Amino acid sequence: MALTDLTERERRILEAVIQSYVETAEPAGSRTLARRFGLGVSPATIRNTLSDLEEKGYLFHPHTSAGRIPTDRAYRMYVDSLVELAPLAAQERDRLVERILAGGSAIETVLRCAAQSVGVLTQELGVALGPRLDEIVLERLDLVRLSAERLLLVLTLRGGAMRTIFVEAPGSVADEAIAEVTVVLNERLGGLRLGEIRTTSADRLRDGVAGGRPAARELLNIFVQEAETVFDVPVAPGDDGVVLGQASVLAEQPEFASGDSLRRLIELTETRQHLAELLRQRSAKPGISITIGNEHADPRLGNLTIVTAEYRAGPLTGVIGVIGPTRMPYEKVISLVGHTSRLVTDLLG
Repeated sequence: MALTDLTERERRILEAVIQSYVETAEPAGSRTLARRFGLGVSPATIRNTLSDLEEKGYLFHPHTSAGRIPTDRAYRMYVDSLVELAPLAAQERDRLVERILAGGSAIETVLRCAAQSVGVLTQELGVALGPRLDEIVLERLDLVRLSAERLLLVLTLRGGAMRTIFVEAPGSVADEAIAEVTVVLNERLGGLRLGEIRTTSADRLRDGVAGGRPAARELLNIFVQEAETVFDVPVAPGDDGVVLGQASVLAEQPEFASGDSLRRLIELTETRQHLAELLRQRSAKPGISITIGNEHADPRLGNLTIVTAEYRAGPLTGVIGVIGPTRMPYEKVISLVGHTSRLVTDLLG
């Protein structure tokens, strides 16, 4: 449904229900709405309108209460068509800048301080994803034996940066096979951007050691099959790129009063690779990205909203934002996330 499917009265009452529920975490009844929001109609009229909005899928009616609660569809309508964003107050902007600059100018430090800061100011879980080095050119790579079945892939990147990645070998691989594969990798992948390597290396390497040693073919096959993982290199070495703020700020919210809700949240923050993949899907979306409740493909996120914005560090991109319950002050969260992403871009630029 679109905003045009609602009458002016329905729109105003729906907005009042959302604002009331966000502020109080209590279902909103007709008398409460009439008293708090000066809607200009009687409680009886509000009650009838609440019923109409429920039939249209914007509200639901808890059995233990006479009031209504917004649905995910209501929140979607609100953020798309009703929310009015206000610029941040000067005091909030100054606090944000001060917090982010407190740790220094390294990318990892800026992101950590930014995630913590936006989380504290919104009272949600701040989160950031470090940029991948997709636009950086690979100068050369080396394979170094660590043990019989474990190798170290050393990437030398343009500009002098180096990254190391562990590779599990298929059994004990002879030094000659390692040397043969190293030559092929450099011939086929040297001079390419890491993003290109991740998406095209399978085709580039498939016949790399045709007629060579079987052990070399088997080792090279690892890079053919797992290029997306092997060459998925975050800025911070040895890291999945995910930065989290303080989850404790969410523990105070009624949605996480039950042990089950809090346990699901903790599980989400502990599965860092899954969280990294979730955030990475949002890194190519400019502007503010908002996913609410059942819009998530993962049912574990069914009672959460994720609000993120893209930031840039030269040619690199990442995302920063918050995770919280669907009952969140969207106008404040959206403003803070957007401002934080622009501030991080400025600092890293």
